[in-house]
Amino acid sequence: MTFSTRIAVRGYELDTQGHLHGAIYQDYGEHARWEILRQAGAPQEKLLANGVGPVMLEINIRYLAELGAGDEVDVTCEFTWGAGKTFRIDQQIIRTDGVVAAEMRVISGVMDLALRKLVANPAEKFAEIAEDPSVLGL
Repeated sequence: MTFSTRIAVRGYELDTQGHLHGAIYQDYGEHARWEILRQAGAPQEKLLANGVGPVMLEINIRYLAELGAGDEVDVTCEFTWGAGKTFRIDQQIIRTDGVVAAEMRVISGVMDLALRKLVANPAEKFAEIAEDPSVLGL
């Protein structure tokens, strides 16, 4: 299942060339990742109340097309679960004309905030906390 949320590019997010600053792509991805967790019924405050938090371990971004002020984009999230302490989130930033502006691949985990270590099975932890784990592909 692919989740998507819409974001409008704001003028103050532009670099000196007049297109979206590279670091803002990461912000958009982060926003979408929090939105999918909220949609699944596992918002930040609920995760914290359960003593855990998602952590990003690695990110790879491919910039494919420019974005400018006023552009609207849909930012997608698709989780891939495997065995072990990490999982993958594939994301795209897509202009409303259908052009893919960027692709991101994130390797993430779930940290036990008391132990400061990754939980052994993040899929199990999210399934336990989320009201609708199917949004996360569980």
